Amino acid sequence: MAGSRHVALLRGINVGKAKRVAMADLRVLVEGLGFTDVRTLLNSGNVVFTAPARAAQGSAARIEKALVAQLGVEARVTVISAAELDRIVAANPLLDVAKDPSRLMVAVLQDARDRAKIVPLQKQAFGADRLAVGPREAYLWCKEGILASKLAEAVGKALGTGVTSRNWATVLKIQALTRDET
Repeated sequence: MAGSRHVALLRGINVGKAKRVAMADLRVLVEGLGFTDVRTLLNSGNVVFTAPARAAQGSAARIEKALVAQLGVEARVTVISAAELDRIVAANPLLDVAKDPSRLMVAVLQDARDRAKIVPLQKQAFGADRLAVGPREAYLWCKEGILASKLAEAVGKALGTGVTSRNWATVLKIQALTRDET
């Protein structure tokens, strides 16, 4: 079956003791939905899969429903194509200031229309932290770390559960996985 590579980003699983999902179970779940070449990365809900064009549409909602039905876990899922991930990586405007990939975050919006909620934050001062907003993503440089960042807090408050974030090192690993370079 021909298709294109996609990435499913699950929000908030395997953080602390809540919403525990084994990656093997997640791979089986995604394969059970008819997707192929399913691979996971780390233990934090990063799934790469191949899907025919029609099947990719609505895949986030299908994965969310299957998580509840099969594993009893509610989690927001954002799906982007490998091509969209490549665009996000290439467009990162903060690489000149961000020196630690664990403190450079990419926040992927579930709905691109929500970017209007964070665009005004670009005009606010957050000390050494920086924000850049793309079409469906935000780049956050959290100089002192995400837990200490007023910027990360403001973005989270503005977007609620409509966003999921990964640090830059993880984003690059996911990109490599979409290309089978791992």
